[in-house]
Amino acid sequence: MERTVFLNGEYLPESEAKVSIFDRGFLMADAVYEVTSVLDGKLLEYAGHSKRLERSLSELGMGKPKDFDNLLEIHRELVKRNDLQEGGIYLQISRGSADRDFVYPKDAEPTLVLFTQSRPVIEVPAAKTGMKVISVEDQRWGRRDIKTVQLLFPSMAKMMAKAADADDAWLVQDGFVTEGTSNNAYIVKDGKIITRELSNDILHGITRASILRVAKEAQMEVVERKFTVEEAQNADEAFITSASAFAIPVVQMDGETVGAGEPGPVAARLREIYIEESRNNAI
Repeated sequence: MERTVFLNGEYLPESEAKVSIFDRGFLMADAVYEVTSVLDGKLLEYAGHSKRLERSLSELGMGKPKDFDNLLEIHRELVKRNDLQEGGIYLQISRGSADRDFVYPKDAEPTLVLFTQSRPVIEVPAAKTGMKVISVEDQRWGRRDIKTVQLLFPSMAKMMAKAADADDAWLVQDGFVTEGTSNNAYIVKDGKIITRELSNDILHGITRASILRVAKEAQMEVVERKFTVEEAQNADEAFITSASAFAIPVVQMDGETVGAGEPGPVAARLREIYIEESRNNAI
């Protein structure tokens, strides 16, 4: 069946939704986005995604679309119209349409797009088998804390991983891991969960914040600092987190086995706690 999508105030069949060729999201990647997971027909961590979206718009000096205050209702309506039980809702806001120019217009009306994607979020094979990752030099722009649609290099890095018979890439800057192509990165050593501290170098993950909070509540020690590829290879465990994957173990780094080469207890426990809490707090 054809999905119903939302575009600039209208619910439309996906085949009828059109955006101008002059939209700055298309011409300049001048747009931000969020992906909110859906489980049991309910939204997970919506408040966090909404807050980060507002921050991204502010950091880029981008105006809010007319329907910004109705985004929760739009999300819920799309879930209903598409009978979405498990998956996610993609939201994108661009600066709007104007003739192509590096100097962006201050009076353009932002373009707002939302659509659903049906996919498993609980029964994910990688949660049981673990992921293989490779290291790739981080060549993205410097403001990775803003969730923009500038995703060409992460896409290229994912293809590099695929060509190397791996599942994903961890990006490396000055010898230290920043994050995954579309996720935050962690290692576990001597019972400590280690992940890079927040800065402009990484996305301030909504799932990251929740995972670290539940880890601390479970009396797990969390250390926010940089770590190297070698540290990852010699870790007891490694894992990633994201809104669409929750927590997924990493069992191999650049061909070297991580820990026992199978999902470890810390990642498994964090995933279990996170899913239970998310289900209880979904809206």
